Order: sequence, then structure tokens, then C-alpha cells
Amino acid sequence: MAPAEDSPEVTPAVEPEEPPSEPARTTGGESVRTTGGEPVRTIVVQHHALVRISHWLNIPILLMMIASGLSIYWASPVVKHPPDTTGNTDYFADIGKWAVAHVPGQRGFARPPNWFYDHFSLGHGILAEALRLHWFFAYLFMANGLLYLAGLLLGRGWRALVPRPRDAGGALAMIRYYGGLVPAKLFRRRWPHPPIREKYNALQKLGYVSMPLAGALAVATGWAIHKPAQLGWLERLLGGYDRARLWHFLLLWLFVAFVIPHVVLVIADGWDTFRSMIVGWSARARQGEDDDGS
Repeated sequence: MAPAEDSPEVTPAVEPEEPPSEPARTTGGESVRTTGGEPVRTIVVQHHALVRISHWLNIPILLMMIASGLSIYWASPVVKHPPDTTGNTDYFADIGKWAVAHVPGQRGFARPPNWFYDHFSLGHGILAEALRLHWFFAYLFMANGLLYLAGLLLGRGWRALVPRPRDAGGALAMIRYYGGLVPAKLFRRRWPHPPIREKYNALQKLGYVSMPLAGALAVATGWAIHKPAQLGWLERLLGGYDRARLWHFLLLWLFVAFVIPHVVLVIADGWDTFRSMIVGWSARARQGEDDDGS
């Protein structure tokens, strides 16, 4: 006897429910919330509080060290050229003479050779005061450096700064990206951001690793200049007193050369990068790995 055919089932119509949002989940310092068909929003803990504090303290400290250091440099220039007709050997004095002669509103400046120092340092002729201020801010710089290292250790941020062999290629990719970003924006062309799967891209990592090393060398050269008799071994290690002064002077311009592109690239990277150094976390919405960097 054949089985009877099942009558077709009738399912009552039910309005489809909206896909519920997946609850936030936290994994390794990241809080992720996804919604159906929408970008993934990721909250990432970026910087320990001590790292953020020391980062912002470095701005006034370095500015005062540079300004007082240039006032010290006025008394005894490190890099000199052969004497000119007036006996001057200082390149910065040459800048001052040129500025008084060519910059609008500067004609009549009392002593053109001092123009640079009176505009970009604490002033000329104040060697003793400049030395005291320079060392006051040097001690603050050293204390702030220890604060930064403590923040890296406590927040485990040092792990994101450890260089890896692949960073060389990644740094070149980032140089290419940043070099072509402005032309791409001007010509409205798509310019994909290289994929980044770490806290810092390779170029940032190399830059951020170099700065603590440069700071340590600046401290070492400063002590060699300040205490050449007591720290003769350090002075000799750096190539002698004059060589230590030269290293100290060149490190000043290394810091300047780092700060300018650092600020430009932070602006290019957007508000989220700047915010992370204030509040400590980053929040970005990503459709996928292929980001145009805008």
C-alpha cells in the first residue's frame, strides 16, 4: 500500500528581522563592534598614559633646550667657515646679514650678525643665563625620557617598536605612498594605503626607534661637553671635546628634521592618529584591508 502524499506545508509569512548587531567583544586590548553590512569599527588601546604625558612634555622641553642651546652656540660656533672681510666665521651670522638686507621690515636692525640669534634663540650675549637654563631643561629631558621608557614598559608598547627584517621593504612602501599621496589627491586618483597589520607602519617604527637612541646620544654628548675632566673616558669615546660638540650640534638638527615630517605625516594620517596621543585609544571604521588612506 503506497504511502499517502504529504500535503504541502504552509508557513505563515513572517517579517524578516533586522540582523542583530554583534555585541562588542574585547580581545587583546581591542573592542570590535560589527553590524550587518557596515564597516567594522575597532577601538584599539594605543598609548599608555605615561607615554602620552612624556610625548607632550617633550615639546616645551625641546623648544627651550634648542633656544638656550643656540644662545650658547653664539658664544662659540661649532661649524665655521674661513673669516670674511669682517672677520666673521659663523654661518648663522651670515644668515642674519642676509635677512637684514633682504627680508622686508628688517632693515635698520642694530647688529645684523645677531639677527638669527635674536629671532630663534633666547638672545645673544647671555651665555651664563643660557647655560643655566639649558641644563635645567636637560635634567627635565632626562627625567622625561625615563618617564617615556616606563610608559613603554608598563603599557608593553615597546613590542610594537621592535624592528623586523621585513620593515625595510615596508618603509620603502610607505615612502612611496607618502610621496605620491599629494599628487594623487590633486589629480583625484586612487592611491591605496599599503596594508598595515601592526600598531605602526614600518616607517613610523624606524623613526620612533631612532628618537630614543638620538636622545640618549644627545645626553651622552652633553655630559661629555659639560664634564670633560670628570668624564674623560666618555669624551674620548666620542672622539674628543670638539667632536662631542659637533655631535651635540648635529643632533639638534636631527630632532628638528624629525619633528617637521612627523607633524606633517600625523596631519596627513588624520584626526584619529592625533586623538590617540591625547586620549590613548584609536577608533577607525574599515571596509577591508584595501584602504585609500584618505
